[in-house]
Amino acid sequence: MIIDLHAYLTRIGLPGGHPPTVDTLRAVHRAHMLGIPFENLDPVLGSAPSLALSDLEAKLVHGGRGGYCYEQNTLLAAALTALGFRVTLLTARVLVGAKPGEIRPRTHMLMLTQVPDEPVPFVTDVGFGSIGALLEPIPLIAGAELRDLPRHHRLAQEPHDGPLDLWKLQTYVPQDDTWEDQYSFTVEPFEACDYEVINWHIATNPRSPFARAVYAQRALADGTHLSLTGRRLTETAPDGAQETRELADTDEVLRVLRDAFGISLPDDTSLPE
Repeated sequence: MIIDLHAYLTRIGLPGGHPPTVDTLRAVHRAHMLGIPFENLDPVLGSAPSLALSDLEAKLVHGGRGGYCYEQNTLLAAALTALGFRVTLLTARVLVGAKPGEIRPRTHMLMLTQVPDEPVPFVTDVGFGSIGALLEPIPLIAGAELRDLPRHHRLAQEPHDGPLDLWKLQTYVPQDDTWEDQYSFTVEPFEACDYEVINWHIATNPRSPFARAVYAQRALADGTHLSLTGRRLTETAPDGAQETRELADTDEVLRVLRDAFGISLPDDTSLPE
């Protein structure tokens, strides 16, 4: 199936023709981040989300929903391919919150995007459910920095014993004047069937955090970031100032998902307590 590119671009607010250039890649990436929220409601409601392109279009493009990394980046990969970019799918180990020495499995999906006539590909990722997520792609160059305002990222290489270079995405935390690790990855290509397995595990394993609590993220055009974890709602201003409050019940969670995150759900949706 070929993506309905016009519908996708309209959904993210970028209708019209776009040549496969660096400027287009940046514009599509940022527009997707601002236009389609991150959410894991399907696993919380008891199902593994489909990664079939037709289902992703029905849900994320036409259905007013968001999704998590496998959904978001599968959709973006199809759109970028249709626009004339070459995409290589990758996986990463999430490092946010990891203890020293802890080795986590590769559960995050991202990609490399090759722009015609550009010497290096770009790390491209619209599915990382964190305030440390990229708003724009970053070139795969050791030490590369990206000021994707209001965020600031860099790529570092880490020594390790494997045959492929190990890359680490970091985000700058101005309050602490430190770089915080987000995830690590190599450039080994993965296929759609690999994500079917990972997606099923993340969505259905009773020990998976994505199967137990609501997670939603939304980046706003003014630089504000909204995060919902369970019933804890956090609003982070562009300068890093945060306000957090506990929502009263699941009814308020549903209202916030609809009104603040722009996620459309059936009126009879009922979240587990």
